[in-house]
Amino acid sequence: MATPSVARLGHVGLHVHDLEKEKAFFRDIVGLQVTDEAPEIGIVFMSAQPDEEHHELLLCAGRNVDENARVVQQVSFRCNSLDDVYGYYHRFREHGVRFDRMVSHGNAVSIYFYDPEGNRCEVYWNTGFKAKQPFGQKIDLATAKDELMAEVEEYAVKYGETGYVNREAVKQHNLGVDSRK
Repeated sequence: MATPSVARLGHVGLHVHDLEKEKAFFRDIVGLQVTDEAPEIGIVFMSAQPDEEHHELLLCAGRNVDENARVVQQVSFRCNSLDDVYGYYHRFREHGVRFDRMVSHGNAVSIYFYDPEGNRCEVYWNTGFKAKQPFGQKIDLATAKDELMAEVEEYAVKYGETGYVNREAVKQHNLGVDSRK
């Protein structure tokens, strides 16, 4: 018998305190589409590509822990272009979304942010560069795209074989320093 294998991650489900607020955030700010919902039982199905995947995010009422509890490390959404990441940067600023950090992973340019209930999320674009992970280079999306990509490529070439980590940032995350405050 052949060894079974997973093709890809299908979806992530989150318990939430305020289902309508979370649905509005992921629909109106992140841009996911509601594919199905059952308000009577407190569940919403959402997808970025509903023709390909019925749901990539499932929101379910009934979260029973404090918003500051760390229950989800991150929920990540892949973008098709660097322009999309820049677009989210401006959209998030416009809507007062709380940022965690903006970083190049060498192989990706990422924005980490928090949804209204404190779940850490990420939007990212794959750069095409190779980089051993972990790789965390702080970036500034107020920088012009060509300048940013030159910097990302420089670090990927310089540190791609070994990885690059901002030790202070890792220390803060590992010690539980909450950057949401």
